[in-house]
Formats: sequence, structure tokens, C-alpha cells
Amino acid sequence: MADKFLVKGGVSLSGLVEISGYKNSAGAILAAALLSEKESLIDNLPLCSDVLDQIEILKEIGAKIEWLGKRKIKINPENINPEKIPFGLFEKMRVSVLLIPPLLIRFKKLKVPHPGGDKIGLRPIFTHLGLFRNFGAKVKERGGFYFFEGPKNFEGKKIVLKEFSVTATENAMMLAALAKGKTKIEIAATEPQVQDLGKFLEKMGVKIKGIGTHTIEIEGKKKLEGAEFTICPDWTEAGTFLIAFALTKGQGKIKNVEPDHLTMFLEKMREIGVNFRVLKNEILVFPSKKFKPTKIQVLPYPGFPTDLQPQISVLLTQAEGKSLVHDPLYENRFQHLQELRKMGADIEITDPHRALIFGKRKLSGNKLNASDIRAGAALVLAALAAKGKSEILGIEQIDRGYENFDQKLKKLGARIERV
Repeated sequence: MADKFLVKGGVSLSGLVEISGYKNSAGAILAAALLSEKESLIDNLPLCSDVLDQIEILKEIGAKIEWLGKRKIKINPENINPEKIPFGLFEKMRVSVLLIPPLLIRFKKLKVPHPGGDKIGLRPIFTHLGLFRNFGAKVKERGGFYFFEGPKNFEGKKIVLKEFSVTATENAMMLAALAKGKTKIEIAATEPQVQDLGKFLEKMGVKIKGIGTHTIEIEGKKKLEGAEFTICPDWTEAGTFLIAFALTKGQGKIKNVEPDHLTMFLEKMREIGVNFRVLKNEILVFPSKKFKPTKIQVLPYPGFPTDLQPQISVLLTQAEGKSLVHDPLYENRFQHLQELRKMGADIEITDPHRALIFGKRKLSGNKLNASDIRAGAALVLAALAAKGKSEILGIEQIDRGYENFDQKLKKLGARIERV
């Protein structure tokens, strides 16, 4: 039987929480390590299930993995074999799509199942398939599998992405890294994980211009070196804990934070009335008196992140007045709002991308279901702020993206049990 969380609300959180490495950055770096046949050292890996599953895929295809510390690995991808891909694990995770470029470039032929991931709407792989074709690869779909055949030599191209897609940008960067000549990527995403990948590729010997901008220029190399790299802190986890402190009228310190990754989010938190102070790599949180309503407009980075929309929606149930949340990125990003209604929240979902939240409403414990990583975290936060007990099912979703979420909350005084 799957695990669940039992949460008893009404406790103000207090103490120190240390933020782990960023899961989405780890996914890109672990994939990019396969571009070289040399060893790489990767540090600050978050020990969440998506990352551990990806490491398991690398082991299954023949990469030698050695743990040098709790969160640090040495990876030797010299003798990998894509024919050994464990299809069950591959199709479980959206991040699997990032393994296609290094394997396709090195081995020319590849068979993979459809990648999986969160159930937050259509996240079509067509953007990626078009990208591989732009670089000269042939792609066919048959019997639930994709069959890729690469050209004899990948050549640099001008790539114009159809949207600010993080994974499409990362895939284009990896293909360009070993393509002959120059590649120019327009409409590139700029998220922290894209920046981390750019820095890692530079350490591997790739010449890159425009990291962190919407136009990236890459000069490919015939062979790449291994590199040593430290994953950036998880800004979504930092934001989640800031909201947890605010909701419970708590006080504490959030350590190992990159505040520049949270600019728009922190501005919104100030606007709502959350009491905190930003230091170099820390956020100090103080009890907040009352919360004001606001408008949340989700945008590509550096705008307000979709991965913090569910959590801030919980906070807005405690603001005095009407708030609007607009999340145009995915059509099923409001599944948590149905669960918040069960707890007593006054929410009107006007269309698949817009919702009105009327506060302030007292929340009461209930039986809840976590539909995806961030919705799951948001429901835990709601349960902490609610009166009475809550039971949260589907917590394997939360485990995919948060390292020891319940244990970190427990250290801050939360009454939460995994059963």
C-alpha cells in the first residue's frame, strides 16, 4: 500500500531549514555528462526519487556511478549502451527526454518509449521531435516507441524554438555542443537549470555566448571533457518553505538559497505582506500580521514561476479580499484548487487557466490527493495551516521533487507523519 501523510495543523513552524540541490538542474546535468566519454563529478544532488531514478537509468545503460559523499557522485559514461535502457523507468519521468540528445549523438540509433512526468496537462514531445529533425535526425513513432536515427555528422543550425521551453532549450544546447560549427538558439528559455547546463557545458570545453538570455550561441566541439560541477540550490523548495513559515505565522531561517532566482516571487511575497529579510544566501522569516490579496500572473523565467503557483494559491486563501491567479502554461495546473475547496477555501475556477480566490477563509483538515509534485506540496502547506487533521494521499508525487519534505517540516515543529 502506498504511503500517505497524516498532518495535524495549527503549529507555528520555527527553526532552520537547509535547501537541497535543484532537481530540474540535476536532470539536465546528469544527461549532459553522457556527452563525454570522460569522468564527471557532480555535487549537491537532491536525493529525491526523480534524481535517484535517473541515476538508476544511467547505471542500467552501463555508466559507472560511484558515490563520493551523501550528495556527490563520480560518473564514468565511457561504456554506456542505449540498448539497455530500462523502459519502465524511462517512461516514468519527463526528464528522460533529456537523455535522447547525448545517446543519439554518440550512437546514431535509439529506441525509447514515451517519457512521462507530471499530470498537469499536455506537455507534447512534438517540440523536441521537431528539434531533432532540424539537426538532421529521422524520427518515427511505432507501437508506443520513438525510433531515432541521427545523421553521420550533426551540424550547427539556426534554431527558433516555438516557445520558451526549458527542456527544448536544454536539448538544443546538448545537440549543439557536439555538432560541427555554430548553432544559434532563438526564443531560448533562461531558467536557472538552463543556466546551470550552460555553465556545465562550458566546463566540458564548449564555447557558449548568451547563457541566461533568450539567444544562445554555441560553437560545437568534436569531443568534450569530463567536468566537476555543483548543482544550484532548489529555488522552488526555498519558495515552498517561505510560504510554509508565512502560513503558520512562523519564524526561522532558510539556508542555501540563491535569491536572484526568486526575484519576482519575493516581490509578490512582499506585496502580499509576508515579513522576511533576504541575506546573501539566506532568507530570514518573521511572523506576518495579515496578508493582502494580489494578482498572480505566471510567466516564463524571470517571471512568476508556475512551480510556485499552487503553493502561493494556498497563501491567498488567507489574504483579506479577492485574488486572481492566471497560469497559462498548463491546462491542469489547478487540480489542487479542487482539494482546497474541500478544506473550506472559497475559490472560483473561471477557466482552465484562471481562478479567483476569496479570502480570508478558515481551512479545515480533510482527506486530500496530491496530483503532482507542486500540488502535493501545496496541500501539505494547507494542512499545516488548517484546523484539525488531514490525510494526504499520492505523496510519491511529492517525493519525486522534494528531498525528505516531511522530515524537514518535522524539524521545524510540524506535526506530520508518513504512514
